[in-house]
Amino acid sequence: MSLFSTALRELIGLFIDDGWLAAAILGVVAIAAIAASLVPGGTLAAGAILLCGLLAVLLVNTLAAARR
Repeated sequence: MSLFSTALRELIGLFIDDGWLAAAILGVVAIAAIAASLVPGGTLAAGAILLCGLLAVLLVNTLAAARR
């Protein structure tokens, strides 16, 4: 049982440990969803926003982690 609880704590820690990363991902997803719903035929634009936005978030987070 302790192995299960340890694994569960580690899994939850992945989401809680870096709150900025989670908030940035949610922000990019929200912007892409808004673009998809407001722009006619916006699925391609939403996909581009997701790709570029999430890559940018990953890059910024990786660079910040490298500095620590």
